[in-house]
Amino acid sequence: MSDLFDTLEARDPAAREDALLAALPALITQAQQAPGWAHILKGVTAADITTRAALAQLPVTRKSDLKEIQKADLPFGGLNTTPAGKLSRIFMSPGPIFDPEGRGADWWRYARPLHALGMRAGDVIQNCFAYHFTPAGLMVEGGAARLGCPVIPAGIGQTEMQVQAMHLLRPKAYTGTPSFLKIIVEKAQETGQDISSLQYALVGAEALPPSLRQWLNAHGVPHVLQTYGSADIGNIAYETLTDGVVNPGMVIDETLLLEIVRPGTGDPVPEGEVGEIVITSFNPDYPLLRFATGDMSAILSGVSPCGRTNVRIKGWMGRADQTTKVRAMFVHPSQVADIVRRHASIGKARLVISGEMANDVMTLHCEADDLAGANKDIDAIVTSIRDITKLRGEVKLVATGSLPNDGKVIEDARNYE
Repeated sequence: MSDLFDTLEARDPAAREDALLAALPALITQAQQAPGWAHILKGVTAADITTRAALAQLPVTRKSDLKEIQKADLPFGGLNTTPAGKLSRIFMSPGPIFDPEGRGADWWRYARPLHALGMRAGDVIQNCFAYHFTPAGLMVEGGAARLGCPVIPAGIGQTEMQVQAMHLLRPKAYTGTPSFLKIIVEKAQETGQDISSLQYALVGAEALPPSLRQWLNAHGVPHVLQTYGSADIGNIAYETLTDGVVNPGMVIDETLLLEIVRPGTGDPVPEGEVGEIVITSFNPDYPLLRFATGDMSAILSGVSPCGRTNVRIKGWMGRADQTTKVRAMFVHPSQVADIVRRHASIGKARLVISGEMANDVMTLHCEADDLAGANKDIDAIVTSIRDITKLRGEVKLVATGSLPNDGKVIEDARNYE
């Protein structure tokens, strides 16, 4: 337990699940006090939502819809339960999309990933996440303050000053994007300044390829962990270490309820299947129910070797928005889901767009347990494709389990040469 942030992280998984589900009615009741959620959750009886099956019946609210939701009722679309005038900060992302920060300690829940990295009271952190309009820099600040770690508020840019600060102030850890850390290390090597105090890095906001992690390890930063989060939710999941070795997957934060759904729908997928990350956040100022981040991942089975028992995801595995234009018409993942729902003989499906631009061929690859039985439905499926997408499409039946487990519902395989 000495390596864990608190006892919550080592809970029996069933006890954690029961606690989260038991808290759902109160969360929904709270959310329904806000006009935006009252509209989204119209007709929902909070006391009835006590299981994952019941939760899955609630509508999904997508990050991609926030701009329009907020435009109708600035700044937060009526999704905030704490009035804007009582918040600590208001952030603005391109779009624009506005994000609130309440006044609670470690509001973005960043202490857990920092603690998992190895940060303890007194350890100095050079924070190179942005402070300008975005909450990223202040996410780290809140977690560091909770742990008692001093912060150098470096922000982004000014590479020579970053190196100078590391050389003179001797921080133990870096927080920021992995690509900027590489730039800083290269500048230190170029100028001959000693930044060897920097042994730890917690990176995020962009992908961390294995090759970049290996490069950083080989150039003086032996412990590099990544986080996954968003400006709407804060920290969602984070990597952990055991005896200096990075453990597989990313552990979900204790106060979030995770679902993985088929892109374009709100339908949960089986454990291990790639789909879109949907989060229910028990936040007293800005509750989010079935909030689709637009990112894809999959649940990793088993428990982390670090002793944290919460659900793990495999990490960021691409974007869920696979909307594609075919013969001047947009085709959406939700339309593929609508086609599948019409036909009980087929299960998972993948729409493949092939050919060349202006000469597109659209083929719906459908998994079926009974290929002979499903073959009788091909004409009806073709009709459904035309009805729903307003485009002609072909059907190819394949055995269950044949389609790749990569979360793709629409694959653009056209030749753009």
